[in-house]
Amino acid sequence: MLTFALAVWLCAEPPAAQWTQLAAGVEYQARPFDHDKPKATLQVVRVDPMVATLTLGMASKDGKLHTASAWADQLGLAAVINAGMFSTDHKSNVGKLVDREHVNNADFNAYQSALVFNPKKAGLPKAQLLDLDDKGAKEVAAQYATVVQNLRLIKGQGESVWKPNGRAWSESAVAQDKQGRILFLFVREGYQMSDFNRLVLASGLEVVRAMHVEGGPEASLSLRGKAVRDYFGSFETGFFERDSNDAQWELPNVLGAK
Repeated sequence: MLTFALAVWLCAEPPAAQWTQLAAGVEYQARPFDHDKPKATLQVVRVDPMVATLTLGMASKDGKLHTASAWADQLGLAAVINAGMFSTDHKSNVGKLVDREHVNNADFNAYQSALVFNPKKAGLPKAQLLDLDDKGAKEVAAQYATVVQNLRLIKGQGESVWKPNGRAWSESAVAQDKQGRILFLFVREGYQMSDFNRLVLASGLEVVRAMHVEGGPEASLSLRGKAVRDYFGSFETGFFERDSNDAQWELPNVLGAK
C-alpha cells in the first residue's frame, strides 16, 4: 500500500524544465503544454525589460523581408518572434506600429492589445502590454516611443477573451507576466485560441495579458546564444490545413530581444 507522501509524489506534475540564459535578461524554456497532446511543447522566451532591450526589425525601414532566423543574425538578437500580422503590401502591420521616428502604421485599429516600450520619460515601466479599452490606455501608449498593436488574446488580470470558434492554428504570441516580464510564446501544434489561452493561463507562467502576433506557417521563433534554434508553424484552418511546413517564411516585421 502506497504511503500518502509517495502517492502525492507520483501524482505530482513533473518538474518544469530549467531556464537557459540566451543573454543578460533573456532566458528560454521549452515546457510540456497539453496533457491531451503529449508532443505539444510551448517554447517560451522570458525577457526582463529592466535588463534586456526590446527592439524591432521592419522591412519598411530595412527594405527587405527576412525569416526570423535571418533577422536574428542580421540584428544580433538573442530571440526573435513575429511583431504582428501584416497587410497585403507585405510591409504594414495590421495594427499601429511606430518605432521612434519610424512610422510603419500610424493608426490604431479596433484591436485591443498593444506592447509599448522605449518610454519617453523616467518613472514608466520599460515595457508593458496595455489593454487599449482601459480608460487612459492610449494616453499611456503616447508616452512611449514604440507601440506595437495586435489582436488581444488575454486581458488583465489573466482573462481569456476568446470563445471556441472551430478555427485553429500554430501560434506566436507575446505576453506579460505578473512580474512585468515580456514573454515570447510559440507552439507549432494547431490550437483554437480559446484552448491556447486556457493552457497558457494554467501553465504556471503567471500570464496576465497576451496578444496574438501571427498564426499558421508564418508563426516563427528564433533563438541565439546558448540555444540556437529556429521554429516555424504550419497548420492554419482555411489557409494551410496540414502539418507539412518545414521552413520559416519571410516576415516584414519582427520583435526581438538583446
